[in-house]
Amino acid sequence: MNKTASFTLGKVTGVHGLGGMLKVASFAESADTFEKGRHIVIKGGEEERSYLILHASPHKQGLLLGLEGIGSREQAEALVGKDILMDRGQLPEPEEGAWYWQDLMGLDVVDHIKGYLGKITHLFRTGANDVLVITDKDRETLVPMHRYFVESVDMDAQTVKNHPA
Repeated sequence: MNKTASFTLGKVTGVHGLGGMLKVASFAESADTFEKGRHIVIKGGEEERSYLILHASPHKQGLLLGLEGIGSREQAEALVGKDILMDRGQLPEPEEGAWYWQDLMGLDVVDHIKGYLGKITHLFRTGANDVLVITDKDRETLVPMHRYFVESVDMDAQTVKNHPA
């Protein structure tokens, strides 16, 4: 499997207080992903820098993150809008029948009746389940990531099989 070594796990959305705490919209299932002592990379455009996590806690719809070297509001404000990445080696392997979103990106989706639907270009979370966005030329198809709609995911063949409607 030829996937990048770093996963995008969130985005810096704001600052909290005067001490350099970041407000983060997390794409991870759990705040535990941002465990104290792990390293992250904050990337904006071509610029990226590695940081050690000193503090992480749930906050409203996201989390608060304290990083080594970010001790003032001004330093934190410079990171707003940037992506947060983490090396896959720091993350646990997903459970059987579960995948990291980034692993699903670019997989071909095939329907038993309609044939090739396109490639997974992005995903989004709803209250019920994640939704695959499948793009083929100018057409987008939305498929809930639920066993009723997704028959199988074959990472070796780089394909997702869609249940017939």
